[in-house]
Amino acid sequence: MNPAALAPSAVNVGAVAFLFGLVVGSFLNVVVHRLPRGESIVWPGSRCPACSRPIRPYENIPLVSYLLLSGKCRGCGAPISLRYPAIELLTAVLFAAIALETGLRIETVLRCGFAALLVAAAAIDAEHRIIPDEISLGGLAAGLALVPIIETLEGAAYLSALLRSFWGALLGGGLLWSVGFAHARLSTALGRTFEHWPGEGASLPGPGSLDYWTWFPGLGFGDVKLLAMIGAFVGPAGVIETLLAASIAGLALGIVSALVTHRWNSPFGFGPALALGALLVVLVPHPSLLH
Repeated sequence: MNPAALAPSAVNVGAVAFLFGLVVGSFLNVVVHRLPRGESIVWPGSRCPACSRPIRPYENIPLVSYLLLSGKCRGCGAPISLRYPAIELLTAVLFAAIALETGLRIETVLRCGFAALLVAAAAIDAEHRIIPDEISLGGLAAGLALVPIIETLEGAAYLSALLRSFWGALLGGGLLWSVGFAHARLSTALGRTFEHWPGEGASLPGPGSLDYWTWFPGLGFGDVKLLAMIGAFVGPAGVIETLLAASIAGLALGIVSALVTHRWNSPFGFGPALALGALLVVLVPHPSLLH
């Protein structure tokens, strides 16, 4: 028998990745809802946020259940947020696109995992204006540990791959930290205060304060850790391209947000823009990720 006849076609690989992405997207919804609230992502099982009614397995089928339930809880009739089907569909599309580009390889699994981390970080930051350390620092550790191994299996030298991942993380965190630190110190020099400090006459932090080094107006330290995580996966060149793409994406998202809310000075998290920039690096054939 011709071995080529047994090889899965690109369409089949993409279809399987799409279905797997739906399942992962459903789990990411649990992460997005529970992690910022300090709840376990494992126990208890899925429940309606409004009435706490347990969701039965046949009511928890990605995309399908949302359509069959007309976007409402079967028990109390409370509307189900559009975020749930949106994350499921987005994750499925990303997984399929990655699989169609890279094929049936171990690299595909790593890229899909990276994309899942980005989706979760973006969704949480958009809703809560935070990026949990479980995602950023956990992803950073995973990137530093796994990327060199995967690259070695793909034929690269382990030490070279490890250094590329390490320098990517260092550049990602250091570059964004430097931008935020310079902006914060300029604000301090101009006599501005930070919004999160209570009181009109709140004092500005001195160099001996942790806030002096880790909090910047308009830029959270979570963004710094997120770009460090991204750098561990995409390397130094990918960090630069991610930041450039994120700057453009952030401007576009800001304009859209202003048009929708009619508020031109409303702050929003930079995490979604960073995630979008990194996803472009992942989806577009690129030499800085696992090559």
